[in-house]
Amino acid sequence: MRVLGVDPGLTRCGVGVVEGVPGRPCRMVAYHVVQTDPGAELPDRLLLLDQRLTALVAEHRPDAVAVERVFSQHNVRTVMGTAQASAVAILAGARAGLPVRTYTPSEVKAAVTGSGQADKAQMTAMVTRLLRLDSPPRPADAADALALAICHVWRGGTHDRLAAAQRAARTGGNR
Repeated sequence: MRVLGVDPGLTRCGVGVVEGVPGRPCRMVAYHVVQTDPGAELPDRLLLLDQRLTALVAEHRPDAVAVERVFSQHNVRTVMGTAQASAVAILAGARAGLPVRTYTPSEVKAAVTGSGQADKAQMTAMVTRLLRLDSPPRPADAADALALAICHVWRGGTHDRLAAAQRAARTGGNR
């Protein structure tokens, strides 16, 4: 399974692509950071983000897209930009006809480190170790995106297969 993970952000949006199967080590395919100019108009920033994410989905041909679920922060302006970037990422996956799943930061931390309370340094260290990289992915947005992709391979892939089996059972039972 190939998964494109997205750590949404309006100024810096991390994108990580991994391949793997549940219960086995994953392999990093690539990572990117899409940047937009904070001084640019919002519609232009969202359009650039959409174009880059759409191009990355086309380039890497993932089987699924995993996006970090926006959580409540104290800074409403930051939350709004993150939510808008998240929506663009979800749309890019949906437009390509891919399954899209969202994960909370604590779900990703628990999947990758075993603790939902892990800090950024622990996450980056585990991503580096799990993907057997020579050096940590930089910036942290890239490491977070790779962690999202790993989380989906290990947790979401199983969930998607179970859901598909349930759909097939319902469809077969309705004939």
